[in-house]
This record gives sequence, structure tokens and C-alpha cells, in this order.
Amino acid sequence: MTDYVLVHGAWAGGWTLAGLADDLKARGHRVLVAALTGLGDRVAELSPAITLSRHVADVIDQVEAAGFDRFVLVGHSYGGMVITGVATHLGGRIDAIAYIDAFLPGDGQSLWDMTGEQDHQFHIDGQRDMPGLVAPLPFLPPEPRLGRHPLLTWLEPVRFTGEEAKIARRAYVFAANWSPTPFTRFYDMVKDDPAWEVHRAEASHDVMTDQPEQLCELLLELGQHSS
Repeated sequence: MTDYVLVHGAWAGGWTLAGLADDLKARGHRVLVAALTGLGDRVAELSPAITLSRHVADVIDQVEAAGFDRFVLVGHSYGGMVITGVATHLGGRIDAIAYIDAFLPGDGQSLWDMTGEQDHQFHIDGQRDMPGLVAPLPFLPPEPRLGRHPLLTWLEPVRFTGEEAKIARRAYVFAANWSPTPFTRFYDMVKDDPAWEVHRAEASHDVMTDQPEQLCELLLELGQHSS
């Protein structure tokens, strides 16, 4: 049995990973779908004061509450920022880390550093009606459950500690059928790196919806060979 920790993306909630969690559970594994402050089921806690560190602490606290010792850590989209932050604290307990069409920050990088001027201007303009909170990007598929996202989580950088280097296996899944995408740069960065297991999915950004079986099998393989 392998323990899995799943972290969803911006504006969203755990529902985006519910199907993947069910598939992993059906194969006999324990799964924690992290609940991030102010998002999804915790939208009542939404505040401009929420930082990336808060979301990282959410995951760490929930891992401890679940009693997970060693685990596979998975992040989708913005979740890549969160799992990188978690890795800087718990890297020695993480058997494998998987980025599903996600941001892959380096030391000292924030999400803001890795996005472009068009996105920045959209978010700056949006501060006029709801300061400190970011509306979903206009080109995202319509989804009534998407809410505002705390801006500070995008401005705070990740700081490496050396703990993240203890993770034995690293995987990146790039969604090739989503455009415009900010993730091509990360795919290009790791695709020829022997330290990474890289997969190109003929899928939209929501890989877990478009290719649920393939994604589940990938995570199962990571769990089998790391446990």
C-alpha cells in the first residue's frame, strides 16, 4: 500500500482530483486530497492575507493528521508551487513527487516570476474590484465552482532548504493540447534531464479528466517502485 497526497490548482478545490483519488483508493491505497485555506470546500475562509506558506502548512498539517509517514506527493497547476514548498520541509519523507501540468519553481522563484505580462496585467486590473484576490483567467474553461484566489500566494517565492533534494523520484506530466499554456518552459527544462521521468500527454490542462487511466497508472508505478 502506498500513501498519496494530492494538491489541486488555483481557483479550484478538491473536486478536480476526486476521480483520481477514487481510482487510487480502488487499487488499495490511502489518499489525502489536501484542502487549501480559502479554496474549494474552505472557501468561507478566503482572505487576501492567505500566503503560499499558509497553503504549504495546510498540506503538512493534513499529512500529519492523516498519519502518513512516507508518501507520493502530487500537484496540479498551482499545486506545483505548494508541493515544492512541502518538499522543502518534508523531502526526506517523500518517495516520489509528480507535477501534473504544473508550475515548477526554482529556489527563490514565485509564481508571479514564472508568468507573463498579459497575466500580470489581468490580475492587476482585477484588484480594482476585489483587492488581494485574483479572478480566474478568462481563457479557462467555464466552471461555476471556481472562486477567487489569494494574490499573495503568487507573490511569495519558494525557498529551498536542501530537504527537497532528498526525493528519489521526480515526474513531470505536460499537457500538450492546452493553449495558451505557461508550462512549456517546464517541460523543456526537464524533458532531457535524466533525474526526471517526463510524460507528454495528449490532453487538456485537466489531464486527470482527459486521461484518468493513464495518469492513475503513472502514479501507481511511482508508488510501486518507491515504496
